[in-house]
Amino acid sequence: MKIQNVNDPAFSKYGKVLTGYNCTQLLKEMEHTPLPDDVIYVPGDERLEALDVALDLQNRGYGGLPIQIGYCNGNNLALNALEYHRSSEINVAVTDLILLIGAQQDITPDYQYDTAKVEAFLVPAGTVVEVYATTLHYAPCNAAPDQGFRCVVVLPKGTNTDLDFSLKGEDDDKLATAKNKWLIAHEEAQISGAFVGLVGENITL
Repeated sequence: MKIQNVNDPAFSKYGKVLTGYNCTQLLKEMEHTPLPDDVIYVPGDERLEALDVALDLQNRGYGGLPIQIGYCNGNNLALNALEYHRSSEINVAVTDLILLIGAQQDITPDYQYDTAKVEAFLVPAGTVVEVYATTLHYAPCNAAPDQGFRCVVVLPKGTNTDLDFSLKGEDDDKLATAKNKWLIAHEEAQISGAFVGLVGENITL
């Protein structure tokens, strides 16, 4: 699979590289977060949210709305699923990592998505990127098979936390797996409770 760079023009329909954020403390604090053999996701981490850059991310990145700063770390080489939010997501690559992404507009009316449309982008360590709300994404992948990844994940407060309400079952309600999270899984991933709608290869790097 061709791996492009987030600095390439091809990334512009999915997101953009952000500048002007001082992430020195953030990157240093992330060195103390776990790096498991699988993948761990923490929606919000109090140590990260207490850093000076948090206010900058809240005000510049989300117009002053409450945010959470967490992380997704581990080892991963497969697509497995794609998700979207109703809001942009800001990622800070602590290590080199690869994002497998697609466009929400390519989801069919019956909520199927052809994985042949997925594109891969390298995010160099230290890079801050905004991933648009209409961009399908999931856990990052290792930039090299024997290296793990660490990625800061910034989202509106409450995103990816447990649902505490019921939905009517209309439109994309069937894809909702958490607050502000709609997910389509590949059958090979066997994600419990997830809607299986990814068709084609479960892409592996």
